[in-house]
Amino acid sequence: MAHDPHSVVNDAGLHAMGEVHEHPSWKQYKWVALILTLVTVVEVWVYYTPFRQSPLFAPVLLLMSAFKFAVVVAFYMHLKYDHKLFRALFVGPLLIAMSTLTALLFLFSKFSKHG
Repeated sequence: MAHDPHSVVNDAGLHAMGEVHEHPSWKQYKWVALILTLVTVVEVWVYYTPFRQSPLFAPVLLLMSAFKFAVVVAFYMHLKYDHKLFRALFVGPLLIAMSTLTALLFLFSKFSKHG
């Protein structure tokens, strides 16, 4: 088989870079942006309501923030479409950091009833 020497990307380059995938369409980006906007609106609403006095205030905001972080990383940084090794290298340390922060919050009574 003859290869075009003027080809921008050859087969070896594709395999060396990882899997070839299609990027999300403009429609998908639009929906992701809309979802992120709605979650941000809910976060601001929660902050300015009496829910702020609840012991669930910080965990709810942290969960919404984590959701937005995951969506941004998955779609805008294309982690959803990358090789599984890259996902593991990103998600593994992230889980360790999140569990460490959660343990510290419990340790310093941010999640306890006695706060």
